[in-house]
Amino acid sequence: MALLKVIDLKKHYKNIKAVGGISFEVKRGEVFGLLGPNGAGKSTTISIISTLIAPDYGDVLYKGESVIKSPKNLQKNLGVVPQEIALYPTLTGYENLRFFGNIYGLTGRLLKQRIEEVSEIIGIKDRLKDKVEKYSGGMKRRINIGAALLHRPELLIMDEPTVGIDPQSRNHILDTVLELNRKGMTIIYTSHYMEEVEYLCTRISIMDKGKIIESGTRDELIEVIKGNKRIEIRFDKVSDELIEKIRDINYVNKIEIIENEVTITINNGDEIFKDIIERVGETDVSILSIDVKKPNLEEVFLHLTGKALRD
Repeated sequence: MALLKVIDLKKHYKNIKAVGGISFEVKRGEVFGLLGPNGAGKSTTISIISTLIAPDYGDVLYKGESVIKSPKNLQKNLGVVPQEIALYPTLTGYENLRFFGNIYGLTGRLLKQRIEEVSEIIGIKDRLKDKVEKYSGGMKRRINIGAALLHRPELLIMDEPTVGIDPQSRNHILDTVLELNRKGMTIIYTSHYMEEVEYLCTRISIMDKGKIIESGTRDELIEVIKGNKRIEIRFDKVSDELIEKIRDINYVNKIEIIENEVTITINNGDEIFKDIIERVGETDVSILSIDVKKPNLEEVFLHLTGKALRD
């Protein structure tokens, strides 16, 4: 059953179509990924779901109830980790968590218990007495996440939570997401980092220019380019004659050349190795290595949009 349904959302800013009529659903207990480059409309979508801004058209249903018409039910069960750091730098980590806990209506012993619980989850317990302005970028991100967890939300939205942080903090955040999900939390995770979405998400919607262009599990998305294979071949040298002979193979779709390495994209070429060896044998070039690359989400995105994710 869907915990959240997004129905034909549209949002314009003057002449900019930030979100152009998107629909998807988030199932209870999953990590749902919104994958797309900066400017794809992910943050606008998240802001609408979070009831921070109203759509021009469409609706969001939480447990079957319209969030646009009746936001309170979602708001009390929602945690949001914004893309920008939303902390008070002159307060300590503990004071920040206490402040946000008070906003959620937590006080006294319960608030103290929740702060201890959250500080264990985000792995920052020994630095809670330090002012946030003294924290590294990664530590600020962790406190940002902690503030969203204090009231034990049913649905957690994380908007690009690892931007600009060190690898150790990034890995800790990714592991935290998986642990929260294992404990039953439903998570919407937006990112333009392909490897994060592949690592974390149960299902993924790929977003570009305000539209969702494909959705599914990782394996379902890779099926979109089933039959397309990428083969990297390293030669002792690359000549114009060699490239022309490879290009003449009728199922070769694309050739990329970087120095002495040639990457070939083919469509269902069962005879590729035989054909390549035959063509190379007609030149004075030698093959040094051949590597067949498995399809991944990066290739799906490239196939669907004609560009790499971070272009």
